Amino acid sequence: MVRFKNRWILVEFLPCSPITNITDFIPSAGTNELNSKQIWSALKQSIINNFGDTGWGAVGSSLTIKYYSPTTNVCIVRVARDQHQIAWAGITLLSSIEGRRYLPNVIHVSGTIKQAQLAAIHHNREVVARYRARAGRPAAYQDSYETFLESDQRELEALQD
Repeated sequence: MVRFKNRWILVEFLPCSPITNITDFIPSAGTNELNSKQIWSALKQSIINNFGDTGWGAVGSSLTIKYYSPTTNVCIVRVARDQHQIAWAGITLLSSIEGRRYLPNVIHVSGTIKQAQLAAIHHNREVVARYRARAGRPAAYQDSYETFLESDQRELEALQD
């Protein structure tokens, strides 16, 4: 029996909007309506535009969005190992999702979901530390981000292949 081999791509979508003051760096609930279905359809369109139907035919059956965090704009994409370079290029060439401009930043590519989970947890902690630094709060400050990190870690660890 042959096992289906995957690549897991950890991506951060950085919004491209003018920032007027320090509070714009820190996301708040309800300001980001992006979801995994919108990311999947934008990625599909990017692959079709750049690689045609042949590229989408190679990637489409295995491409899934396994996780998306609207707080940190981090996403885990699963794709077949043989076609992961097409998906990675499609992510990199993606410029807008639902009419809003985003800059995709591929953070990590791994062969197992466990390594993608660990990289996502580590990256989420760095993002929260950046939010706190920009707000002028110490790293050990107890705020709503602490509960977010705990619940996000549980959600990430619950992901299955």
